[in-house]
Amino acid sequence: MSTELLVHVGPDPSPQLEQAVRDGGGTLVGAVAEAEAIVWRGSPEQLQPLLHDGIRWVQLPSAGVEHWLESGLIDTAGARRWTAATGAYGAITAEHAFALLLAGLRRLPECARASSWQGDALEGGTLFGTTVAIIGAGGIGRALIAMLEPFGVTVLAVNRSGREVPGAAEIVPFTRVGELWPRADAVVLCAPATAETHHLLDAAALAALPAHAWVVNVARGSLVDTDALVRAFADGAIAGAALDVTDPEPLPADHPLWREPRALITPHTANPAGPLRIALAERVRENVARLREDRELLGIVDPARGY
Repeated sequence: MSTELLVHVGPDPSPQLEQAVRDGGGTLVGAVAEAEAIVWRGSPEQLQPLLHDGIRWVQLPSAGVEHWLESGLIDTAGARRWTAATGAYGAITAEHAFALLLAGLRRLPECARASSWQGDALEGGTLFGTTVAIIGAGGIGRALIAMLEPFGVTVLAVNRSGREVPGAAEIVPFTRVGELWPRADAVVLCAPATAETHHLLDAAALAALPAHAWVVNVARGSLVDTDALVRAFADGAIAGAALDVTDPEPLPADHPLWREPRALITPHTANPAGPLRIALAERVRENVARLREDRELLGIVDPARGY
């Protein structure tokens, strides 16, 4: 049975999100004091003074929630539910990861920087028949697996539980991720930023990868030990890295990675603003409808897991 749901969208007006609330059957309210749910696009600091006991659901705008957890705002012990955009941006981000992976294997970064015809010296490889380790087989990872299927890629998928992942040749729990490094022609990082994944790709992991391997990171910069990556380039330990996220971020203009010809860096643009807004609006519409009908919400945040 559906019930009325009073929703505040903030901190600024958003016609797209407001329409999503209406499409989900919710009722918009301008005053937070009247609301029982909040769709939020601002920061934790902006939201904190607005929360009151009547708020029973908060929709966050991002898939990653590390900053929200660090703020101490999210407490799921009570009746209030918190949801992230987890999974909403899966296909969009996977498309970017696929582009970075293919560009790396084909040596497009080096070709783009070349100022003369170098022929075989810049000959790239191929995606066909390779083995790709996907670390974090959630929404992004699963969408990427589907994109890789036509290329005959052998996918080694890593998730927290080791549960089945459609399209993966092998599924490994996170505790055994180290077994995959020597077997991977490429590694794509799609996992959330948690204490467990911090510097997942460290000096030891980079050394264990084949010298021809590429690393792609569309998750969070903290998953890669940046200093170790710079040293791996100097030692010739890997073929290249394509990074949409870095640590630190933004990457300083004088950082050595900018001068590294085997590095391809995009400025955290895996989620372009236009498609992102559409995907977030659809998540809001769905969760408003689910809350009104007392169904399970999508993207529920679990502080114990860190996402």
